[in-house]
Amino acid sequence: MNGGRGRIDKRQAILAGAFDVFARRGYAHAGVQEIADEAGVAKPTVYNHLVDKPTLFRQAIGAAAQAALVERLAALEPLHERAGDLRATMETVARRLVRSHCDARSCALRRLLYSEIATFPDALDIVREHGPHRLNQALADRFARLMLAGRLRHGDPAQAAEQFTALLVGPLEARSEMGTREVGDEELDQVALGAVRTFLLAHGDPGPG
Repeated sequence: MNGGRGRIDKRQAILAGAFDVFARRGYAHAGVQEIADEAGVAKPTVYNHLVDKPTLFRQAIGAAAQAALVERLAALEPLHERAGDLRATMETVARRLVRSHCDARSCALRRLLYSEIATFPDALDIVREHGPHRLNQALADRFARLMLAGRLRHGDPAQAAEQFTALLVGPLEARSEMGTREVGDEELDQVALGAVRTFLLAHGDPGPG
């Protein structure tokens, strides 16, 4: 069991180290030896786990996207049909989502995608598998439950999820200049609160309570 755990830990360290090196140096200038040094393993160990550099790149961005998804799914936890003050709950969720979207690793992932998409046209699909599509599915499920409970207007929960995500991500991409500029807490809160306000104008329950 310990051997298996150690192998998993080494693989995770290699993927994390590879992502950091690719983000810092770009794919073309990143060396496997530098990645091994970053991960604290021998160079042959990298090849034992990940075969070659293209595989390493694809696996590294996939792991980074998966880690971001886990964090964003956790941000949705307060959003359920029994939430007391729906606006306040959505504001809490939105604040967490915008901070996750603009943290250093998420910005680095987007910059890496933009710069390497010509070399790796499948990279977007790899990230999408663990990114916006999965988040929107989870968000749509939450909104569907809120609609059934009468907390939101009845409608298409998948479309509502896409719209809420767009209200968050659109302004963030503009303000962060596609992940190249740090966005401060005050700006992040402005985006989060504005998104919730606009979303509830369109989808909030029009009835009493």
